[in-house]
Amino acid sequence: MTGALDGVRIVELAGIGPAPHGVQLLADLGAEVVRVDRPAAARGEDPTAAAGVGLARNRRSIAVDLKDPDGIAIVLDLLAGADVLVEGFRPGVAERLGLDPEVLVARDPRLIVARVTGFGQDGPLAPRAGHDLDYLALSGMLHAIGPADRPPPPPGALVADFGGGGTFVAIGVLAALLERARSGRGQVLDVAMIDGVASLSAFTRGLLSIGAWTTRRGANLLDGGAPFYDCYRCADGGHVAVAALEPPFYVRLLEGLGLEPAVWPQWERERWAGLADELARRFATAPRDAWAERFADVDACVVPVLDLAEAPSHPHHVARGTYLDAPGAPPAPAPRLSRTPGSVRRPAPRPGEHTDEVLAELGRAAGDVARLRERGVIA
Repeated sequence: MTGALDGVRIVELAGIGPAPHGVQLLADLGAEVVRVDRPAAARGEDPTAAAGVGLARNRRSIAVDLKDPDGIAIVLDLLAGADVLVEGFRPGVAERLGLDPEVLVARDPRLIVARVTGFGQDGPLAPRAGHDLDYLALSGMLHAIGPADRPPPPPGALVADFGGGGTFVAIGVLAALLERARSGRGQVLDVAMIDGVASLSAFTRGLLSIGAWTTRRGANLLDGGAPFYDCYRCADGGHVAVAALEPPFYVRLLEGLGLEPAVWPQWERERWAGLADELARRFATAPRDAWAERFADVDACVVPVLDLAEAPSHPHHVARGTYLDAPGAPPAPAPRLSRTPGSVRRPAPRPGEHTDEVLAELGRAAGDVARLRERGVIA
């Protein structure tokens, strides 16, 4: 069975974080990917290379020095048969290397080039370095996370890097491929994590615009301000997540805790602080898993807070195959397509593992490959 993107060929210039995540989403859906790694990574001299192993499956890897004209010539040969190029350099770097996206698209009008950055290709901050926390901070959304009496906590690089970055890489490439099927023309995508985070904030900003959200942290329905939408510590030090927003769920929550709903009206905000204290006291009387068992068959939106090691063995994940039976329990491909499901066809490659194989497919003679390797252009 082939994937939905079977036949789509992607060249990925190796990076970290959002670009590899976006490419993995596309690769899981069937795209054929060749990742261009640095020779230092192939020689084990790049300590950052191992960090991306969880985002590297379903690829082949070649190791090429992009600072050498002969290395750029190899990339151009790869692009001659490709549909998409994905690069995550700072603005201007690709141009200096000789891989100007506008020139590449002029050379092959069907080529799609996805440029992934933090701050975008233009604007005052475009040349600046940044990370997930920075983009989230400038979006206004970091300010909305966490308790009011402490600084906002870093949310684990999930929001800007992968939600606002990698996911938008995949969306942009899919949209460009769909449009190209009609027009026959490729284009250049400016995928900025700060733009993606702004898009993710649309719901909260909508609430703000109608007065249903305040900029005071910990004072809103979905930021821990409501006692029935928060996490609570249990007797064993574990936690449960409570998200009993709708009235029927709220009633079942209180009943499961031995509280009388009539005594604790859900929408009397002046009593929320007292209710939060009462919920905290009740949850502290039993271990996390005891509460998980009590609410397992009750629609009260109460679940245990699992750690990364525990999550794959949860019965729901096991039943759905959410995580793969492999070291580290990597997530299975998502989303799930009925006729052309995603799949894991290749494990994460070693940097440069397929250099000779790919160069042979490009028609490079063995002697040429040996000379390039001797000069350090490839590894």
